[in-house]
Amino acid sequence: MTSATIHLVAPTQVERRLLGLAEVLTAFVRHRIERRARKRELALDLLREQQSARQDPHAVDHMLAQLGLPRR
Repeated sequence: MTSATIHLVAPTQVERRLLGLAEVLTAFVRHRIERRARKRELALDLLREQQSARQDPHAVDHMLAQLGLPRR
């Protein structure tokens, strides 16, 4: 009777495959989450850099002068 109980406790081949599939899916989802977090961090860094950059007030004058247009 004990051997029958032990045999019933062990996972079946289908259950082992399902557990393996669950591990693969979990790893895939974690990788996607990490990749999105890296992309989000890069986007935030670029946004911070763009927002903190000060524009040269004379750059517009210089560009218009090169084109031969007067500034209004």
